[in-house]
Amino acid sequence: MKARWRPLLLVLTSIVLVACGVAIRAQDVALQNATATCDPATRSGRVLGDRTDPAIDFSGDSATVASSDGTTYKGDLHPLFSGGAESVELAAEVAREAPAECRHERGAVRLAAPLPEPPQIRDFLCFEEHLRNSFAQAAKLTGQEREIPSVWYEQPIYYKANRFSVNGPEADVVWPAYSQVMDYELELACVIGTGGRDITREDAAGHIFGFTIFNDASARDAQMIEMGGQLGPAKGKDFDTGNVFGPWIVTPEELGDPYALEMVARVNGEEWSRGNSATMHHRFEDLIAFVSRSETLHPGEILGSGTVGTGCGLEQGRFLSDGDVVELEVERIGVLRNRFVR
Repeated sequence: MKARWRPLLLVLTSIVLVACGVAIRAQDVALQNATATCDPATRSGRVLGDRTDPAIDFSGDSATVASSDGTTYKGDLHPLFSGGAESVELAAEVAREAPAECRHERGAVRLAAPLPEPPQIRDFLCFEEHLRNSFAQAAKLTGQEREIPSVWYEQPIYYKANRFSVNGPEADVVWPAYSQVMDYELELACVIGTGGRDITREDAAGHIFGFTIFNDASARDAQMIEMGGQLGPAKGKDFDTGNVFGPWIVTPEELGDPYALEMVARVNGEEWSRGNSATMHHRFEDLIAFVSRSETLHPGEILGSGTVGTGCGLEQGRFLSDGDVVELEVERIGVLRNRFVR
């Protein structure tokens, strides 16, 4: 199978299938990767194009991707991250040529998290407006004014999230029992493709496999208490189902400029938040260069942008209620929709 590189909308995601398999729509210029759960195994594959096209199972022998060096990608899509353009094109050909037994109607599949168990999640604070708005709201509650520390402007700031509490589109976010104040966070995230160490800012873009939406669900009351200890966040962020990614991963070639994306959040259909990725102070190239200093970045690691300005309830002084449905939309990626339940 000869590799022919063309720009592709490559979307890696997990899918729960009523029928065994994973979603892919075979079209020349639009491709979406996927993972699926079936009886109750997890399957890998792709969704190509819009929501009405067939799904294709990559886990069967008839839909195995093989590169020129003999590496095969069957069932596990992680090798695609570091496989480069050839691997992406090979997977695209498999999608286009997939036999009938590998195809499933999109109505028979449900997308889940693009990476059910990523090797690492780092979440950053890249939007100045978010910090200013959050500090202003915190001051109303505590009476203590805060300024953004100078180190925030000088280097990227991040914490490591729980990679085992990943959730996906259309799934419930379960309210932790110890919290009374729940919030969403509207973020953009990149997924590392080719790994590396001491990556320069100039080379960093070449290490990005693609982009997805991140809802960093937050227990604000727990977070407010623990951050006073000068470490964390901890239980303000770490609870089952709290790290929501999806609906898929879009490759840079299809996405275009990642710093010109309109970002919107709606709660029960009402717009609560609107921002733009153009306002990132530290960009993904800065994050990759910073993290990889004397440290190896691995394929599949996720770097979150942090919350876009106005991108959470905290900034507005209002929070979620039991049963609220949150939709996060990022231009040219899609909509990530979840219900928050006690």
